[in-house]
Amino acid sequence: MPISVLNEQEKYMNRLANISKPRMWLLALATAALVTGCGDSGGGSSSSGSGDPGPAGAAPSLGAAAVFGGFGGSGGVTSCGATKITGDVGTTAAATLVTGLTDLNGFGDAYSPAGCPGIVTGTIITDVPPPGTVAKKVIADAAAFAANAAYLDTSPASRPGGFDPGAGELGALTFAPGIYTSAGGSFAITLVDLTLDAGGNPDAVWVFQTASTLVVGTGRSVILAGGAQAKNVFWHVGSAATINGGAHMVGTIIALSGVTFPGGGATLDGRALSLVSAISYLNTTVNVPAP
Repeated sequence: MPISVLNEQEKYMNRLANISKPRMWLLALATAALVTGCGDSGGGSSSSGSGDPGPAGAAPSLGAAAVFGGFGGSGGVTSCGATKITGDVGTTAAATLVTGLTDLNGFGDAYSPAGCPGIVTGTIITDVPPPGTVAKKVIADAAAFAANAAYLDTSPASRPGGFDPGAGELGALTFAPGIYTSAGGSFAITLVDLTLDAGGNPDAVWVFQTASTLVVGTGRSVILAGGAQAKNVFWHVGSAATINGGAHMVGTIIALSGVTFPGGGATLDGRALSLVSAISYLNTTVNVPAP
């Protein structure tokens, strides 16, 4: 492999190590598939912090995907309007499938930004053609591998026994830490807001599992209470997620078939990771949680 490619990979993985737990990225790739769920109803194993994560078990490892505010699988990433993503953006697809964004806080590589001045504070990672590179494609492949491992780890197969709140509508409910599963196949937060209450435990973890869709209604919010943290909330979505205009969403969304932010003005304190389809932003603000 050319020295220039190795140097680019090395620089990127050094930055990843400063954001996530220090580890060799190749070791992370080799072990990510071995991550298993800890979702027994009697309480899971403890996380890397000093507290107990609760019945959901330890938060899943995101590995190389942890630095991405948006990862569009093999489908790309599109944006229009004044989107701002604090973190990286990526796809395993060609650079031509990323539009409306400029990286390095608006002073780096531009990806078809005409009329859509979206900003990525980190780096946009894609395959060739330029500004995508072969080295960036290797990084994107690592992130895709890690996202898929986290998707499997948050599934009902890995974390069984989730509580079904019924009807799929989560608005007006308050949840303690744990695993929540939609027997009907979808979750929605459309009537009023959802509250996640950690009860004073900052290490508390929530895992939401839906076989089909996740929809957050216009202006709806996920409210964190009792020391709950966005980095410990995970949404396993079997098809696609939609976060409508003005909504305030929290947590890492890992969807099989894309995440869209229509309507404009939505905020995500977390990540939008898609395994296959594209991520689509419209005047969206994304803040990747600190580790």
